[in-house]
Amino acid sequence: MALDEAPPFWWRDSSWQAWLLSPLSFAYGRAAAKRMSFSATASIPIPVICVGNFIVGGAGKTPTVELLAKFLRRRGIRPGVLSRGHGGAITTPTVVRRDKHNAHDVGDEALLHAMHNITVVSTDRPAGAKLLLDQGCEIILMDDGFQNPSLEKDFNLVVVDAKRGLGNGFAMPSGPMRVPFKHQLLHADAILIIGEGMRGDKVLRLCSRAGKTVIRATVAPRKKPEAKPYFAFAGIADVSKFTDTLSDLGLELKGAEAFGDHHFFTDEECAELLSRAERANAKLITTSKDAARLKGMGEKQSALLEACDILEIELKIEDENLIDSLIDKAIETATLRKLAAQKQSSQITA
Repeated sequence: MALDEAPPFWWRDSSWQAWLLSPLSFAYGRAAAKRMSFSATASIPIPVICVGNFIVGGAGKTPTVELLAKFLRRRGIRPGVLSRGHGGAITTPTVVRRDKHNAHDVGDEALLHAMHNITVVSTDRPAGAKLLLDQGCEIILMDDGFQNPSLEKDFNLVVVDAKRGLGNGFAMPSGPMRVPFKHQLLHADAILIIGEGMRGDKVLRLCSRAGKTVIRATVAPRKKPEAKPYFAFAGIADVSKFTDTLSDLGLELKGAEAFGDHHFFTDEECAELLSRAERANAKLITTSKDAARLKGMGEKQSALLEACDILEIELKIEDENLIDSLIDKAIETATLRKLAAQKQSSQITA
């Protein structure tokens, strides 16, 4: 479910709708927590760092994965990104090729990851991890999959959007939590809070009291767009974050259009956006994810993409040493895991 399509009461601290649905949330939460507690059914002989979130919808996992990949490349370590390919038709383990695949094939996030990293899409995460290993990757970065127990992980980094936080704190369908918070927190090794906001501050206090490492980050544009009137559009989890960023940069917005998360633009929508920008005497601007969903999708989509400026963002970390420490911990855990597996194997064969 896309964040912008989620019920508004998910983001209110208290509502009768949430309490009315709470028996269903209790049952769902128990089942989801039980599944999350299952032992991993598969492991891979290289470190696995999972980037996940507590709630449904976007929180900033994609730029977080890219941040980790950048740190790994800086250290001479070859990362591989494992994605389930949300929104894509390909489900079997596949290496993403930007000159071959489009968003209909592999989803928008995988296309972005593939710009700088070997990327595999697979709904079967252990099989996807094996393919990355075969590609010569030395560390696997999982984009999502925190609640999925199928592949053993060496470090779980959970991303929180400070504006949304944990929503109303209820599990689905009463709220946006994938699994009850206390249970998820047990499995988290560190929390990355992106942005500023009271909800993010609340998560920081809860996680700090639980003894979890908390990392703060902000979103910044790689390059500030030119000072001109813009008409913005996006199909991401929380479009207001995009428009707020444009406003914070001091850009003039003549209008904005929001679409559902991972939205594929029709020919009619492309023509309408071009027309609206022309009537507003403004330049179109969109996000990197939307640009990925337009690339290679048809003549109208290509025309729309050609007419757009793209706001590319990156994360800025307050304490970069924490990222290196995170990577070191994942490598150490993976080494101990591998040694334990070798010891167990030798005992069995003895």
